Amino acid sequence: MKKYYLIARNTWDEILTYRTSFIMWRVRSIIQVLTIYFLWSVVIPPGKTFLGYSQSLITTYILGTLLLESMVLSSRSYIVGNEINSGNLMNFLIRPINYFSYWFSKDIGDKAMNICFSVVELTLIFLVLRPSLFIQTDPFYISFFILSVILAIFIYFFINFLLGLIGFWSPEIWAPRFIFITILGFFAGGLFPLDILPKTIYEIIRFLPFTYLMYFPIKTYLGQLSLFEILSGLSISAFWVFAIYFMVKAIWQKGLKSYTAYGK
Repeated sequence: MKKYYLIARNTWDEILTYRTSFIMWRVRSIIQVLTIYFLWSVVIPPGKTFLGYSQSLITTYILGTLLLESMVLSSRSYIVGNEINSGNLMNFLIRPINYFSYWFSKDIGDKAMNICFSVVELTLIFLVLRPSLFIQTDPFYISFFILSVILAIFIYFFINFLLGLIGFWSPEIWAPRFIFITILGFFAGGLFPLDILPKTIYEIIRFLPFTYLMYFPIKTYLGQLSLFEILSGLSISAFWVFAIYFMVKAIWQKGLKSYTAYGK
């Protein structure tokens, strides 16, 4: 267990080695959130509502995506494909370490740093803009929110890892990842609450795993879901965690059989 803690801690040193890249990631996140925040501030002025959202609810939703992006969508496991293509995977296969746990530990270290910066950024945004926020105090919703975030972290980790396994068969690993990031920006609910979409479309996409990365946890926190909807959402989240996990394991085993360790 100690070695995985050290891996997570050493991730901070790696991130600080490439400060410019990390800072640009944080700047991009802040600009995106502020852009969406000001847009919705115009759509929903104080005292008005739009499709069931008051200004305080939509503001909490938008700023919540900044925090959830740090908790869920920050990741180091996107490098898996590069490790396979470069031949560095062999260095891990001969070591007494679980490859999945290794990358999950690095993800945790990355998330911890991003969360620290997000808290500072949200504090500055609050001090400067003084937005109207909704503060959830019901332990019922807070508990389910925490559980939904944990499931979201596992869903994203396994999806990210799955994309990296493309490296077993193709050196073109960034094109699928770019498509994934583009789809994720819409279906995860980072741009707007998904329930403002037409009901037919929403009923389809709510069964996709992306919906449970940001939209579902924030809606749970806002207390806008019934107990049945929360339990249903958690069940779907848990299904995707196990479904993608077993998919990753199966493709991992198949990929190892054809792995030739070319590269460095």
